[in-house]
Amino acid sequence: MLQPAMDRVKSSMQQVPNAIPKVIRRTGGANSLELERENFERGQAVSINKAINTQEVAVKEKHARTCILGTHHEKGAHTFWAAVNRLPLSSNAVLCWKFCHVFHKLLRDGHPNVIKDSMRNKADLADMSRMWGHLSEGYGKLCSIYLKLLITKMEFHIKNPRFPGNLQMSNRQLDEAGENDVNNFFQLTVEMFDYLECELNLFLGVFNSLDMSRSVSVTAAGQCRLAPLIQVILDCSHLYDYTVKLLFKLHSCLPADTLQGHRDRFQEQFKKLKSLFYRSSNLQYFKRLIQIPQLPENPPNFLRASALSEHISPVVVIPAESSSPESEHVVETEDLVDTDVPSLPAPSEVKFDDLFGTSAAIDPFNFNSQNGMRKDKDRLIEQLTREIQALKEELESFRLESGRLCQALRGRVNELEAELAEQSHLRLQAAGESEFLKAELDDLRRAREDTEKEQRSLTEIERKAQANEQRYTKLKEKYTELVQSHAELLRKNAEVTRQMTVARAAQDEVEAVRREMQEKVKSAHEAADRQEREQVKQLQELQRELVSTQTELDYLKTTMASSQQSSSEVLGTQLVALESEKAELVQTLSKVEAELAVQGEELQRVQSSLATERESGVKTAEALQNQLNEKESREQALESQLVAARWSSLQGAVEEAERIIQDSLAQIDDPAHISCTSSADYLVSRCQASLDSVERLQSAREAFLADNTAVLELVRVVTQCGHLVGDTIVQGSATSHMVPVEQADALSESVKTCGSEALALLGQMKQRDALASADGSKLRASLEAILTTAEKLRPRGLELQQGELGDLVEQEMAATSAAVESAAARIEEMLNKSRAVDTGIKMEVNERILASCTELMQAIKELILSSKDLQRDIVESGRGAASMKEFYAKNSRWTEGLISASKAVGWGATVMVDAADMVVQGKGKFEELMVCSHEIAASTAQLVAASKVKADKDSANLHRLQQASRGVTQATATVVASTKSGKSQIEDTETMDFSSMTLTQIKRQEMDAQVLVLELETRLQKERERLGELRKKHYELAGVAEGWGEEEEGTG
Repeated sequence: MLQPAMDRVKSSMQQVPNAIPKVIRRTGGANSLELERENFERGQAVSINKAINTQEVAVKEKHARTCILGTHHEKGAHTFWAAVNRLPLSSNAVLCWKFCHVFHKLLRDGHPNVIKDSMRNKADLADMSRMWGHLSEGYGKLCSIYLKLLITKMEFHIKNPRFPGNLQMSNRQLDEAGENDVNNFFQLTVEMFDYLECELNLFLGVFNSLDMSRSVSVTAAGQCRLAPLIQVILDCSHLYDYTVKLLFKLHSCLPADTLQGHRDRFQEQFKKLKSLFYRSSNLQYFKRLIQIPQLPENPPNFLRASALSEHISPVVVIPAESSSPESEHVVETEDLVDTDVPSLPAPSEVKFDDLFGTSAAIDPFNFNSQNGMRKDKDRLIEQLTREIQALKEELESFRLESGRLCQALRGRVNELEAELAEQSHLRLQAAGESEFLKAELDDLRRAREDTEKEQRSLTEIERKAQANEQRYTKLKEKYTELVQSHAELLRKNAEVTRQMTVARAAQDEVEAVRREMQEKVKSAHEAADRQEREQVKQLQELQRELVSTQTELDYLKTTMASSQQSSSEVLGTQLVALESEKAELVQTLSKVEAELAVQGEELQRVQSSLATERESGVKTAEALQNQLNEKESREQALESQLVAARWSSLQGAVEEAERIIQDSLAQIDDPAHISCTSSADYLVSRCQASLDSVERLQSAREAFLADNTAVLELVRVVTQCGHLVGDTIVQGSATSHMVPVEQADALSESVKTCGSEALALLGQMKQRDALASADGSKLRASLEAILTTAEKLRPRGLELQQGELGDLVEQEMAATSAAVESAAARIEEMLNKSRAVDTGIKMEVNERILASCTELMQAIKELILSSKDLQRDIVESGRGAASMKEFYAKNSRWTEGLISASKAVGWGATVMVDAADMVVQGKGKFEELMVCSHEIAASTAQLVAASKVKADKDSANLHRLQQASRGVTQATATVVASTKSGKSQIEDTETMDFSSMTLTQIKRQEMDAQVLVLELETRLQKERERLGELRKKHYELAGVAEGWGEEEEGTG
């Protein structure tokens, strides 16, 4: 009975899920979407607040994953930014750091619209980066660097929309991103360099902020700082790979020189990235989360196209246990299910107990308790409905994740297919290159064999060179002995010459004997030939006689046959006679042959003796020639040693001169040299002496080139020229300490130019090839420039004749009057122009300033006229019987002071008019006009003091001059007052509007203003000190040049 009941219960449990969708469809209403949206936003806010908090621990992966899935769910980042904007990121650095980490994950793995939605907050992120940048350590500095990286990443993806947030692209997609345009590839490479530079800056910033001597990667604080580097490593691996491929592509289209900057920048980033990857791979924290690739030992060689096939793309591997779907499923389900609803136990046994109970006393088939069972079933249906809804959301999230992974895998498959095609092409190309390399290898083998032969020969040559060096050392030691033996060699030379003469005479005799013997042999041959021909003729005649005798013998035999008996006796007699004659002829022939043999032996003996004498003569001549050659080689060696000694002495002199000039140049840069002073007259004398030495140097150089024995004069002139030029440099620098700043700078530059030109000339003289082309015109020109400057710095009283001082006073006073008149006319013209152009406050300010300047010009004009009248009285009362020019010449110091004061007044009027013109045009500063007014007041005071120093106290013109001086002072004060008033009026119109600024912007402006105030106060203090030093130096120079403070004749 119990078993069938249990079967029915199980069947009812199996039928429950089939009815749940119907219940959901019936209970769903119009507010289901709003409820779903509200649940989504609440869940996102909870995850964001859990991920981004003030605890110094790493961001949990489950919370970051929920945020990423939320962007895919709503296809954007509106919910994320709505939650983030409520966080106090500007007040807590740890909070801002964890926000940057989560935002980086969203930019990489979130929906593509995250980048577009985040660009609206770019300005706030930039302000936050600048604010945190004011901190020099801790999370503040890291937040500033991280925010700059995120801004750069967003800008890069906006400019290059083909690149996804995780930067995963195939080679074909990378080519399409540049649109096959070399300019686009060039610009894309620069942007990737900037992007990678920001990544490396964050990498270095995190490592520099950690104490690497401790195990920081196992602490919560260390992991909080190291966790974002996983995203940085993923970005860097792709950026490095794409940069290498783009640089190879650029090198195939552009010259190598054009891409030198790209290569240098890549080399620097390669070294940093390799070091950072190596340091990261040794940290325990990264070993369980990510497998960091190792870069090659050396960077790719972009100048060799085949090196692209050797490039291996770095691949970052994330172990399965750190991102397994099962573990993520458990974590995310707990976060996605509504926390207000209690979760149900998973096992079916617990559900059975909740539905039917565990008491054995209750009968499950008691129909009186059906109402309670129905309530329990409804409760179970509601719980299962909520669980199914949560599972649907989780299923949707997994579907999105699986879609993203499928898309990534498809992209990876396409990339691998493209790489496979590329590898096939590279394999074919490598096969061709291997054939070519085999041929090159054969060539290299042959070259190696040749190299080994050359190496052996080089070793032999080095051995010989070492032996020659040892012999040279010995020869150098015996140099004095060679000099002493030179005379003996000359005597031996005379002896050898005499022996050569005797040998030549003996050789002539041998030649004569040889010719005579040849003639004798020739005559002997001819005589032998004649005798042989005669003997042949005689033999032929004997043969003919023998033939005729035989004929006769035959005839006699025939005759004997007929008359044998009668003539037998006569024939026998004739036959005997013929035989005897034949024997005589044979004997004669043997004698002739014996004589020919004797003469042939005599001829061979004569020829052998002649060859022996010829060989002995040739050997004697060769021995004499060898002695002569050896003598000439010794003379050449001695001559070369002598030339080398001359050139060595010249080199020593040139190097010594260079050291003198370099010491002079170093001396003028020494701070202790500032206290050294010199006069312009002494500098003129040094310049003239240096110019004379340069002329002598050129003459000595030409003489040395014509005859290298004249080296002593060149050595002496080089040394003297070095001393004089060095002295000129030192004296020129000392003179510059006594003159005004502008002239001092010009003189210092001329002195340094002279030193550099002198070193350049001496450098040319150190080289044997460049000695002939060494030109001292530039050095002469620099010395003449110093001489000209020194002439200008000499006191005017020394240059002017007695008659010129008086004329110069009149000229300067007239020029000052003309300058004042011209200034007044220009002010009137500016006033009319301002009235025609300007309006309102600006016209009022310009009129007031120009009117005060006009009054000042009138007061100066009155002062100059009073000064002329007073000077005329002084000259009339003090010259006696002398003329006016003689009076001025007699009182030259006073006259020079008067001239200087007049110049200062005219110059001040001209400068003030220029400053007023710039102020009216709106381009100048009011402070310049006030400074010019004070300068004019000081110059007029100087003119009054110079005028009344010799005047009578009761003179009416003196009282007029003093009254005019007070008028100038009052007019100057009016100019200053009107300038200050105009400046305040114009500045009051420029109001400051802070209504549109936020609290952060106002705080930043306040900090910038405080920094600027501190900088301006420091600069003001330094400028005041500089002004005091300038005034002190001006007073000293003016006292030296014009004789201020000296007592003149006739004064108390």
